[in-house]
Amino acid sequence: MKILIIRHAEPDYTIDSLTEKGWREAEYLSEMLAKQLDEQNRNGQVYFYMSPYGRAQDTASLTLKKLGRTAEVLPWLREFDIFIWRPDDTTRKRIPWDWTPGAWMQDPRLYQADHWFENELMSEGNVGEEYCKVAEQFDELLARHGYRRDGGYYRAERSNHDTLVLFCHFGVEGVLLSHLLGVSPMPVWHGLCALPSTVTTLVTEERREGIAVFRILAFGERAHLYVHDEEPSFAARFCECYEDDTRHD
Repeated sequence: MKILIIRHAEPDYTIDSLTEKGWREAEYLSEMLAKQLDEQNRNGQVYFYMSPYGRAQDTASLTLKKLGRTAEVLPWLREFDIFIWRPDDTTRKRIPWDWTPGAWMQDPRLYQADHWFENELMSEGNVGEEYCKVAEQFDELLARHGYRRDGGYYRAERSNHDTLVLFCHFGVEGVLLSHLLGVSPMPVWHGLCALPSTVTTLVTEERREGIAVFRILAFGERAHLYVHDEEPSFAARFCECYEDDTRHD
């Protein structure tokens, strides 16, 4: 089985939709996906799922229209916007997956799959509990498609070549990837950057009958932008050098 995790195109958060550039990104993405998924459908079924948020649904809409398909809305695919008091900003609660390095890297527990949620600020914000809710519902979806979680791997109860397409957000993408890989979400959230409209592809490997794991074939793929000479959005990134006139926080 294959999973495509797609981050929404460049967002306009004020209206929970896309910018003009974002709509172009979504169009170019839909051209690539329509061709790719039409070919994939010859080997297995393709299933579409999306976040309840407008920016993800708008991104999905162009692909779905080209393919004449609809998508199931999964509430847990919304952005992982749980808010906590972070040490790098004591003026307001902020998302738990965008700390400055000098703040979160001081606590070794945040690197550990079994202990990151024990950090006092994470614990106070019930982030671990919310993470588990998303992971559990994700596993329920995978079980519907033939792969049931068993410890760190999945029992292939019904092996298949189906494709699950998830239109969602970077924060929740980090949750899904860390869960599939069995690692803390903190290095995933802070060490990887899925730019708007990019595609992350995972595929099952069943080297022993009935035992499957997921491996990443591509992260943050953006070929659809380069084909059209569209510069990738800077959204989700921070300044490359401190002196740069780009985003610091």
